[in-house]
Amino acid sequence: MSLNTLGADAEFDHACMRRAIALAAGVLYRTSPNPRVGCVLARDGHVIGEGATEAAGRRHAEIVALDAARGRGVDPRGCTAYVTLEPCAHVGRTPPCADALLAAGVARVVAASRDPNPRVAGGGLQRLAATGVRTECGLLENAARELNLGFFSRCERGRPWLRLKAAASLDGVTALPDGSSQWITSAAARADGHHWRARACALLTGIGTVRDDDPELTVRHVATPRQPPRIVVDSRLQLTPTARLLRSGQVWVAHLAGADAQRAAALRERGAELIEVAADPRAPGKIDLHALLRALAEREVGELHAEAGAGLNASLLGAGLVDELLLYIAPKLLGQGRGIAPFGPLASVDHALRLHRVELERIGDDYRWRARIAY
Repeated sequence: MSLNTLGADAEFDHACMRRAIALAAGVLYRTSPNPRVGCVLARDGHVIGEGATEAAGRRHAEIVALDAARGRGVDPRGCTAYVTLEPCAHVGRTPPCADALLAAGVARVVAASRDPNPRVAGGGLQRLAATGVRTECGLLENAARELNLGFFSRCERGRPWLRLKAAASLDGVTALPDGSSQWITSAAARADGHHWRARACALLTGIGTVRDDDPELTVRHVATPRQPPRIVVDSRLQLTPTARLLRSGQVWVAHLAGADAQRAAALRERGAELIEVAADPRAPGKIDLHALLRALAEREVGELHAEAGAGLNASLLGAGLVDELLLYIAPKLLGQGRGIAPFGPLASVDHALRLHRVELERIGDDYRWRARIAY
């Protein structure tokens, strides 16, 4: 059913869906690898229950909202469910939400977007419609998709949505010639960067960054219920078992075949999980980054946040794998030093990577640029 057949009170429909989207936005850090979903139940112009998806394996948004209504002593029969993503119709970590809505006697379901998961792909709405439930899809779809770019990318493209984060001076320097980079940007910018770490399914870096900076690469400056896995691109397994990021949490090390068995055993002893990836046929000795991202998608990584050095940044950009740039620019001039991503040289200015949907926001003393790349 198309949007031109929405109920007479379109303003109320929009208000309920905006509330559902706000509920989904409130669980940015919590649901990975599941999508962030919000649900509002309403009847006779009044909200009777609402909720958002919990951690993986726990209740989905529709179940939370139904439980909330019943907890208030309200029977949800005959209500409208506004949900930011089509109710699931398959058994995954939890039973199908479409079945729960049917059992509750919901009369109408308004979804912001269809579920791109091939196991659903319209099946949830079809199951509801087949039993007489009025179904509508597409209300505030773009806003709902923005919350789950990684989930849609994983399902539709077979690879994660890749955000590349960097901090630089106004003249584009990310580190001095000797590698010193602490701290180019302010504490406020660093804290803001941890917000983007927290919402990611996984964090990506290269062995050069680990060797030079020995980072923890954890979320520390914002409260979060989970720490994303850290992924190190390390073709020859050069990662030392004493690296700080091996002290806690999940670490995945992407390497080429034929890695040293003793090094591999030492890293596994420290809790690292090794992922063998094919070599790049165009760059011998390097990992095929396309293959790596496909492997990560199979591990349910949807939103991938990269904080790496110039070399890996350039390789990701050159491979056309970066979807979004997150750049923190400090009002400083550092002169000579390392750049964000020294790819090229380009044959012509016309070959430049073009940015769109550019957003600029002041963060403390610095500025945050967020932009999408048009390859």
